[in-house]
Amino acid sequence: MAKRIYRSNTDKKVCGVCGGLAEYFDLDPVIFRLLWICTIFLAGTGVLAYFLAALVIPKKPDIEIVEKVEK
Repeated sequence: MAKRIYRSNTDKKVCGVCGGLAEYFDLDPVIFRLLWICTIFLAGTGVLAYFLAALVIPKKPDIEIVEKVEK
């Protein structure tokens, strides 16, 4: 199965975007959170980018639902 980006269900502070990106790239979520904070203060577009990412990136499906669909 192809690797996909999802919003995290377990490692989230607001919407799970940073946690999901960290799971996808196999990095610490703090790195992504610091990058988002830097874009908020330096470029001013971080808040908009975060909520756009929250709208575009789907929520990670539950394991039980995926198993039922695959059968």
